[in-house]
Amino acid sequence: MLAKMEENNQWREAGLKRKYPEDRERMREVGGRGGAGKRGEDEGRNRGREAGERGEDGEGKRGGAGGRGGGEGGGPKKRLDALSVGYFRRVGERLSEGFTEDEERVLFVENVLTEVKGQAALVAMDVTGSVTLQRLLPLASTVQVGEVLAELGGESGSDFKTVSCDKCGGHVLESALRQMPRWREKSSSEEDKTATTEGDSETEGKDCGILEAQVLSLCHVVMEHCAEFIRHTHGSHVARTLIHVLAGCLGPARTDTARPGVKDRNVTTQLTYFEAPTSFWWELKTLSTSLMDNVNVCVTDAVASTVFQTMLTVCHRNRPKLCKLLTKGIVEYLTSLSSAPGVSPLLVFLKDQASSRLIEIVLQLSHKALLRDLYKNHLQGQLVTLAIHPIANFPIQRLTAASTNYKVFLKVFDELVEGLEAILAAGHMGVIVQLTDSCAEREEKQGEMMQRLLNAFHCAEPASRHTACLPLFLSLLTHEVYYSSEAAEGNTQTERPLSSICYHGSRLVQSLTKFKDRSLLLNSLRSLTPADHLTLGTDQSGSHVLQLLVTSSSDKGRGKILRRLEGQYVQMACSRYGSRVLEAVWNSATVPQRQSIAKELVPCETQLRSGQFSRHVWAKFALTHFVKRRAQWQEVQTGESKKRKLFSDILE
Repeated sequence: MLAKMEENNQWREAGLKRKYPEDRERMREVGGRGGAGKRGEDEGRNRGREAGERGEDGEGKRGGAGGRGGGEGGGPKKRLDALSVGYFRRVGERLSEGFTEDEERVLFVENVLTEVKGQAALVAMDVTGSVTLQRLLPLASTVQVGEVLAELGGESGSDFKTVSCDKCGGHVLESALRQMPRWREKSSSEEDKTATTEGDSETEGKDCGILEAQVLSLCHVVMEHCAEFIRHTHGSHVARTLIHVLAGCLGPARTDTARPGVKDRNVTTQLTYFEAPTSFWWELKTLSTSLMDNVNVCVTDAVASTVFQTMLTVCHRNRPKLCKLLTKGIVEYLTSLSSAPGVSPLLVFLKDQASSRLIEIVLQLSHKALLRDLYKNHLQGQLVTLAIHPIANFPIQRLTAASTNYKVFLKVFDELVEGLEAILAAGHMGVIVQLTDSCAEREEKQGEMMQRLLNAFHCAEPASRHTACLPLFLSLLTHEVYYSSEAAEGNTQTERPLSSICYHGSRLVQSLTKFKDRSLLLNSLRSLTPADHLTLGTDQSGSHVLQLLVTSSSDKGRGKILRRLEGQYVQMACSRYGSRVLEAVWNSATVPQRQSIAKELVPCETQLRSGQFSRHVWAKFALTHFVKRRAQWQEVQTGESKKRKLFSDILE
């Protein structure tokens, strides 16, 4: 028995705990792939020792962070030794291979976490160790995750701050927090214990609640050092993930949302919701109070502002009353500060890079009374000035969107349309597009909005210029600029191929297609030449416009547009963007219209079948059956058309 115990100890030191004596060969194979089986007992002991202290300050060239002994005083930091770094690198490689059996996975995770025990902070704050732990924790049981958190936090939980504010350790804590949706799950080993052990309900309850307890411990540390956490580049991310977990939801992991060089204020983060422990609801309210106590930091610091934005976003759905209190509290703080006589302090914050982002969220989530108060007491008469400001124009967009369904929108609209040309000259098309989007939901303002746009692009008078509105809107150029000056003086326009289609112009026209009266746009579209239709349909931005205009038209109106596209179908099918338009047109077309399209495509079978995009068109339109079994093809298309009409009637 003693010999077997000694043998098991040797396996444990090598990173592989031997549970089943008869599976020694299988265990050795798993250990070898994990990178620990062949190094022997001496190397296993060496991995347990910490590396000697180095003389560098801060973070080394490897990027690994110091241990808890390194402290915040600037002294040398402890680091993982080279053997341990190599071990965790091999563990990462083994994780990439995957596991065929659950038993093998459970055993592997348990063995690696045994190696982590006693040096969790060092591993978490090392680049290689951090990446490995982030991949390992989703495979671990909730009890194991809770034990890792317990070691990272220390006896009192005070060490959470050091790990959270480390560029590597913060990721590990986030990964651990993201396991909270599994807090009710039990691992296979726990189920075995439950089946064979009686009277241990107290121990089981502690095991099941260890993850919850550690999350609450981290929450208390964040509240205790709230200002430091929310201002820290890495600590703020831990705080934001903690807020999500306390509210019972999770956003996409940071690695899933990283898009270098791409920023979009209109992207809505998709949240996954889960049932959180009751204790989390109270902690969320307490944490929100801590944030309100530090609202001065959140308003002026860009990093801290994102934490408060997260709190407002998650509370809007799960805790609407709390969200209402928070938005009201922020506005009261901003408007209570001193400013120049007769000038609202809110105008200053709207033009600040950090605070404007927070105000955007406040406006987006505000209730009717707060929006009315903000406009009446602080923003009235200032909207155009703010709309042409490089920073303040974004909160104005949120105000316009948030007020769409309220009476205050009518005042916002009347004020903004007076400065439409000034906003266009400033190039802040987001304000114009949002105003148009809002008008699409307010029918009483659609006619005035269209007339204001015609005036702004200088195509309102004479009436003959109305047919030029579509190219002008798409290019965001006035009539005089788009056409020759001689034509402008003679009140006639020369022929000019469609060109200069831009993204915001496309967005503007897409919003206008939602208006009840689209006759001006459709008349302008029909006045374009077939070549212009092809240009519009194959352009990255213009293709969306043509697709909307065709698919949203009646069968009769669609037929008029399709007649202008005759002779262009093959070129559209071979285009990356045109093929998508053609598919959308096909789905909304009647059977006779589909036959007309198919007759034009079939003679170019060889070209279409060999094209990168056109081959998909050939397959989706079932053109092979159109050639060989036309009657059957027509019957299928008729059935599909009836189904689509039925579904559209149901949706309406």
